[in-house]
Amino acid sequence: MRSHPEVLWAQRADKVYLTIALTNAKDIAVKCEPHGLFNFSAIGANDENYEVSLELYGNILPEGCKTQMGLRNILCTIQKEEKGWWKRLLKSDQKPAPYIKVDWNRWCDEDEESVKGSDDDDLKYASDDDGSSGDDGMLYLPDLEKSK
Repeated sequence: MRSHPEVLWAQRADKVYLTIALTNAKDIAVKCEPHGLFNFSAIGANDENYEVSLELYGNILPEGCKTQMGLRNILCTIQKEEKGWWKRLLKSDQKPAPYIKVDWNRWCDEDEESVKGSDDDDLKYASDDDGSSGDDGMLYLPDLEKSK
């Protein structure tokens, strides 16, 4: 039996980002087809098979699709055939499966894109440290008592 990993998505005018949350994945296979078909399969940490097949809203450029693997997730950057904002991720206007969610960390509205910019360094966010600083979430605050 195949399971579905959690898939987070965000977009820019020229690309779509899919972050597949799968720890210690192996045998990763990603296939992008011009008519907007995205296929992903991998074996998870407990030798469980994972698979995702999505019919994307618009056409894509398979040669412009990039994948970066991290310890906790896989980031797929998918190049749109035509620049422009999609109304939704999938071609179907039905409610998406529960494992497909918006990536609010990467989300950008159309009018914000020029401010945030769009560069190929976007893949850097899939780093293995998952954004943690190694300080167990502790925030440094100066000692206010000493500043009297």
